Amino acid sequence: MSANADYPYHFDSRGRTAAPSDDDHIRDLIMQVLFTSPGERVNRPEFGSGLLQLVFAPSSDELATATQFLVQGSLQRWLGDLLIIEAVNVEAEDSTLRITVRYVIRATQQRRVDQFTQVVPS
Repeated sequence: MSANADYPYHFDSRGRTAAPSDDDHIRDLIMQVLFTSPGERVNRPEFGSGLLQLVFAPSSDELATATQFLVQGSLQRWLGDLLIIEAVNVEAEDSTLRITVRYVIRATQQRRVDQFTQVVPS
């Protein structure tokens, strides 16, 4: 896996484009899938998970389960060639969304668990 520009784009201490480690790059890719809404990218209108729209729906066990399946499906669709998604847990509390993703990096067979937090604007 080659190192791409870090997400979000910024400069390193030398004033050059920051390049993440492979692990950070994978985390950045997951974050992009999770927090991009379908239709947000002009040349890839289906990209994303739709997760942020579901935060405004009435909370229920069914919605939580549906959200977890939606997120897991989106990650498998867009990153399935890089990752094996083992589990996704989505928790909404007030205006904060917490997503825990357990996965295996296909290239190294390294197992990882990452947590992502997003405050949803009201």
